[in-house]
Amino acid sequence: MAGYFSNHTQSQTRFSSTQQQSQTHTTATTQQDSSKPRLPASRHFSTSLANRDPEPALTKTAGLSPSSGTVHPLRNTWVFWFRQQRAPGNKITNYEEGIKKVASFSSVESFWSLHTHLSSPSSLVPTTDYLLFHAGVRRPVWEDPLNRNGGKWIIRLRKGVADRVWEDLVSGVVGDMFDECGSGRLKVDGDGNVNEDEDGEEWPEICGCTISVRQSEDIVALWNRVEADMRVREKIRDTIRLVLNLPPSTIMEYKSNNDSLQDKSSFRNSAIERTHPIS
Repeated sequence: MAGYFSNHTQSQTRFSSTQQQSQTHTTATTQQDSSKPRLPASRHFSTSLANRDPEPALTKTAGLSPSSGTVHPLRNTWVFWFRQQRAPGNKITNYEEGIKKVASFSSVESFWSLHTHLSSPSSLVPTTDYLLFHAGVRRPVWEDPLNRNGGKWIIRLRKGVADRVWEDLVSGVVGDMFDECGSGRLKVDGDGNVNEDEDGEEWPEICGCTISVRQSEDIVALWNRVEADMRVREKIRDTIRLVLNLPPSTIMEYKSNNDSLQDKSSFRNSAIERTHPIS
C-alpha cells in the first residue's frame, strides 16, 4: 500500500484494505438520509470534562440535541465552519465570502451529534475546506486578532486517508490533548493583545484546525496562537505526532500567518522539517 502522505517517500501502512469510506455526499451539508451515523470511537476525551453545569443554549446550537442523560461539557466552545472556493457551476469566490458557519458546540454529546452527521472529507469536492476554531476566533482567517500572531503546522496527505486523520485531529483538539503545549492560558483582550488584568478572557494556545480537500492531495493544518515561541511550536509538533500516530519519516511544515498574509497563500513557501519521533 502506498504511503499515506502526499509528500512522503516511503511506503507506510495505516489503514486496512477493508476500511471503506463514504462516497455518498459531495457537499458539506448535514446528512439527511436514513443511513446510520458514524459511531464515536475517539480515545481523546479523557481530559475534556469540566466540573460545571452544561450551557443549554450552547448545547442546542448544533441543532442536534444530545440524548437524555448526563451531558459532559467541554472546556471550550468550538465552531465548525465550511468553505467552498468554487461552487458547482459558479466562478471562484472571495475567500471570506466562501466561509460559512455550520454550528457551534460545547459538550462531548453535541460534538458527536454534529460530527457524525457531517459529510466525511473524502466525499467533498475539490476545492473545499472544513474549519474548526475556538469560539473566541471571530472569523477563521489569518487576520483575526487571535490568529494574526500565530501560525500552523501542515501535513499533506495522499488521497483516500483523510477521514481518519481528520477525525483524530479534531477529537484531539476538542478533547484538550494539546492543552499542555502552550505557556498557559493567557488573558487576551478583544483585539488579541495579552491582557495582564483579570478582566481579560482566557484563550488556549490552539486556535483551531482545518482540512483542505484538493484535487491531488488533502492537507490538514493545526493553527496555534503564538508563532514566535519555538518551544511551544515544537511541543505542538510532537503532540501532533502522538495524537495522529505519525511514522518517523513524516514530513511536517510550518508557516506563520504573517507569511501567509505576505504571499496570500496558506501552504506555499512553508518551512519543511523532518524530525525524530518522541521516545
